[in-house]
Parts: sequence; C-alpha cells; structure tokens
Amino acid sequence: MNVKNIFFDLDHTLWDFERNSACTFKLLFEENKLNIDLDEFLDIYIPINLKYWKLYRNESITKEYLRYNRLNEAFNKLKLDVPSKLINKLSDDYIETLPKFNYLIEGALELLEYLKPKYKLFILTNGFKNVQANKLNNSKINTYFSQVFDSESVGVKKPNPIIFQYALKNSNSKPKESLMIGDSFEADIMGALSVGMQAIHYANFGEKKHDMCLIINKLNTLKDIL
Repeated sequence: MNVKNIFFDLDHTLWDFERNSACTFKLLFEENKLNIDLDEFLDIYIPINLKYWKLYRNESITKEYLRYNRLNEAFNKLKLDVPSKLINKLSDDYIETLPKFNYLIEGALELLEYLKPKYKLFILTNGFKNVQANKLNNSKINTYFSQVFDSESVGVKKPNPIIFQYALKNSNSKPKESLMIGDSFEADIMGALSVGMQAIHYANFGEKKHDMCLIINKLNTLKDIL
C-alpha cells in the first residue's frame, strides 16, 4: 500500500468504548444507589445508543437529545421509573466520567508503537472534542498523533466528505497516500472512499462482509500489511 498518512477512528477502533462505558455505568449506578443489573441494562442500552448515534451522525438530532434520550429509552424498556432530573445528572456524569477509564482495544498500543516511526498518524472521530481529548490523554496515546480532527470542531460528521476533506487539507495529506482505519462501514469506510482515500475496515463487532476494502478482525494484523 502506498501510504504515508494514517487516520484512525477512536471509539471501538483504538479506545475500548464498550468496556470503558460498562465501567462508567457500574460506577454511576453504585454512586447513585441504583439497583440496576448492569448486564441487563447494557443489553438494552448498547443497541439504543448505536441507534441514536446514527441519528446524530445523520444530523437528525442534537448531542443534548442523544445524551438524554438514549438513557431515558433504556430505562423505559427496563420498566424503571427514573426521574428526569436523575437522568440528566447521569447523562452529565457519564460524559465526565467515561474518559477517566482508559482500556484500549487489544493490540492498539503495540500497533501504534509499530506505526509511529513509519507514518504520520491522525485521529478522525465523530466524538465530542473535549471528551475525545481526555480519552487520548488519559489512555496515554495522545503523543502518537500529529493532529486530532473531531466532528464537533469541523461542524460535520463522518461520513460527510467535508470532514475527510478538511482533515486531508489541514494535515497536508494527499487522498491516495492516506489510509482510514475504523470500525464503522458507513462512517469510516464509505466516507473515506468517497474522497479517494484508502480504507481498512476493523470489523470486530459482527459487521456484514463486503468487498469495498480490506477487512481485519484483529489490530495486530495491520503489522503484516503496513
């Protein structure tokens, strides 16, 4: 692959979102004395959260709507009567607490160590600016990246080609020499391909197979490719 610049998605690709999120909810439920079975809650919450993130990615809802309603819908499905005031508190506390946990996807640190001397590395994320910065800093991988491009700062979200074009322009990267690595087929892969970038799909969450680009299931596989 004729690659000089590599753009990584953060959540679900390098940063272990599901594990860190579970740790966060466990702590918040304990602090607020909520007798909620964590595994049962997560079974309901995770697909709801993905649904709301897709709506947010498509500019259909605001981040405030996302943060409140993903919790409210999960509690309703569990038939739990949680007051709006507490849902708002949990929503705020979740955003503040989540980046304090720093579990990475297996092989992420070793991969970054391997890639850093060979390529320019960047983050291209749909996450919120301050939250993503805290995740990178607390997990101690911020030093591997030359720049971080987030949708909140750019004003549009992946797969909108504008955010990819913005990242390419502001990193002085040519599309054909740039590679996007991410877990979302729609946001990362299709978005990158639409502007002429190369792409590798880190499909570790049961996504459907496709022939749009190379698919990997383990991050360490990239050492044999790059």
